[in-house]
Amino acid sequence: MILLIMLLLPLAGAVISPLMGKVRGWLRDLFLRLFTLAELGLAAWLFYRAWNGEAIFLYFPSMLGLGLWFYVDFFRALYTLLACFMWALSCQLSKEYFAGHGGNQGRYACFSLITLCGVVGVFFSDDLYTTFVFFEIMSIASYPWVAHEETPGAMRAAQTYLGVSVACGMVTLMGMFLAWKEIGSLTFDALRENGGNPNLILPACLMLVGYCAKAGMAPLHIWLPKAHPVAPAPASALLSGMLTKTGLFGVIVIGMNLLGDNAVFGHVMLGLGLFTMTLGAVLGVFSVNLKRTLACSSMSQIGYITVGLSCAMLLGHHGALAAAGAVGHMVNHSLLKLCLFLCAGAVYMKAHTLDLNDLRGYGRGKWLLHVAFLIGALGLAGVPGLNGYTSKTMIHEGLVELAEEIEGFSVYRFCEWVFLFAAGLTTAYMLKLYICLFWQKNPDEHRQAHYEQLNGHSMTFRSAFVLALTALPLLAIGIFPNQVLLPLTQRSADFLNRPALTHEVAFFSLTNLLGGGISLAIGVLVYLFFVRTFLYNKEKGYVDRWPNWLDLEELFYRPVFTRFLPWLGTTVASFLDYIPNSKLVIVWIPRGVTAVFSFLDHLPECKLIKVWIPKGITAIFSFLDHLPESAFFMKFLPGVFVAIGRVCDGFMDTALLAVRSLFLTGRDDLRHARSHNPITRLSFAIAEGLYKVGLLPAKLMHPRAPDDERYGTYLTNAISFGLLITAIGIVAAILYVFIRMGVQ
Repeated sequence: MILLIMLLLPLAGAVISPLMGKVRGWLRDLFLRLFTLAELGLAAWLFYRAWNGEAIFLYFPSMLGLGLWFYVDFFRALYTLLACFMWALSCQLSKEYFAGHGGNQGRYACFSLITLCGVVGVFFSDDLYTTFVFFEIMSIASYPWVAHEETPGAMRAAQTYLGVSVACGMVTLMGMFLAWKEIGSLTFDALRENGGNPNLILPACLMLVGYCAKAGMAPLHIWLPKAHPVAPAPASALLSGMLTKTGLFGVIVIGMNLLGDNAVFGHVMLGLGLFTMTLGAVLGVFSVNLKRTLACSSMSQIGYITVGLSCAMLLGHHGALAAAGAVGHMVNHSLLKLCLFLCAGAVYMKAHTLDLNDLRGYGRGKWLLHVAFLIGALGLAGVPGLNGYTSKTMIHEGLVELAEEIEGFSVYRFCEWVFLFAAGLTTAYMLKLYICLFWQKNPDEHRQAHYEQLNGHSMTFRSAFVLALTALPLLAIGIFPNQVLLPLTQRSADFLNRPALTHEVAFFSLTNLLGGGISLAIGVLVYLFFVRTFLYNKEKGYVDRWPNWLDLEELFYRPVFTRFLPWLGTTVASFLDYIPNSKLVIVWIPRGVTAVFSFLDHLPECKLIKVWIPKGITAIFSFLDHLPESAFFMKFLPGVFVAIGRVCDGFMDTALLAVRSLFLTGRDDLRHARSHNPITRLSFAIAEGLYKVGLLPAKLMHPRAPDDERYGTYLTNAISFGLLITAIGIVAAILYVFIRMGVQ
């Protein structure tokens, strides 16, 4: 019953909190905090039961066709607790953050709670179908986070985020179809039983596409560095710290169960992990935007976790240490990004900018912000005594163990040095952020004076308390890793299909300290001899030297999907346009069909099926055979279909503007929106008539051009809100079934 309550409670909050906001704004914020705190309390109780060895399950065998299957073991209870903890703290900061940064707080509260429901559903799931349903709810509900500011950059980033989510989600669904056909089940137990089945390699790889994309792994990372900077800071903390972990959840389920013993797959994942961690770190070093740097850092840290998982795959039953490092770094990264992104939010609340050149000197004299950010930065850099060092040490030891286990493969030694170099780059960009915010002075004396005037009242007591609370776990794990972190990783081993680590780790041995020291030294050298010399100018400040053309989205993905594929489709369609005049269609195909029906005509069955219908179709083909140049078929009939399409397109435009105004911007214009398409103008005229008789709300008639690029194209908005309505329909269907079950 507790699982059902935890799934329904955020949905109830998503309805109640915005409604309370219509009465009083403080009521909305109060109910948002109450619902997230209640969810946190239930998650803590669930974690306590899982800690004592109790497993909880909830099955709905006939729901949504294949059924919904929920099961909570220790790992899932742990990550549900982390998710609820992060939501509760970020919502505590959201009131102060949104007070100075725009409205639409009701929308944020609504979709934040729906996203929480999706995240909890993912971690509760016990089969891939249930995972997919809640994964898509989560992806669609988090889209308004990215688009929240409704600036050109936010809308474009939201398009990218949604495009990657939808496209990769469909590839994942294709893999699920193939897996279902092969084994007849999508439960996690069935996947584990069929591990090593060669017929499941292709389905597993297809399913991994969507999860790797959500995790932010290269080369499907394009949404991550763009979505985090434009989203509100409380949402950025959740996007980075938690939504990426739902992607890793799918990677663990599929990779460790279906492909855990496949050496080729393990090596591919190792290469992708190293590439992701290095590329993310390089992008972080070049970035001159506070939140973008932290976003690129998230991409890099996902690479660390992937390296740990791949080492656990390649080492098999000897991969306990690497598996523990992967789980530990998942936990540590979530906590680190909660602390750092909320610190970034505290900066943005008062500075109203994320550009490092404008932020220089902001943190001088703000001791609480200084301490919280420093703890997060040192933890992310892997300084001994902080939490990041512990999990990075375990992953590093797993990589060293892999090099020792498989003799003669010097490439693993090279992988170890790539690992250390990427860790050094992490130190470099965090050192850049820290010195910029808290040690440098702003060249603009008036701006610096304004920053210093904020000392002592840059945050409310609640925000200061939240920041302090986010920093405490980082210290606890870093100082007592064997007492705090190691038990969590040991109890999570079953979910990773690997043996538990049975001994304590010598985190502070000379060898491990030396490995951490090498990374820190590399980072300091990169900062001194690259960042300060090549990326920093005394007159201009921090310079963005990353080439604009070297953007994978603009360089590859958008040209392929917006130019090449449409060109290919047009070319194929143009070629097929000449086929009606060929003998293939006019002569050979009708004769072939006639021959088939003539054969069927001799079968002793019903004349209606075997004689009359075939003769009728034959007559149609014979008729068409004599009309290759008919104006009816060549001009008039296609024109009819085009006209129907234009009518539907015009009315779809109107429907989109209405839905978009009601659910997103509230600033659409039906009265002044015009198009060169006469059908569209007619549809807008009909809308005006509906407004005059009271069937459309007045808010739809506010002036705003519908083709404003800040709000995306009709295509992207059609996809966006079509999926949004689909998600609402799924939630409504689930609630209906629950209500019917309760009545029965």
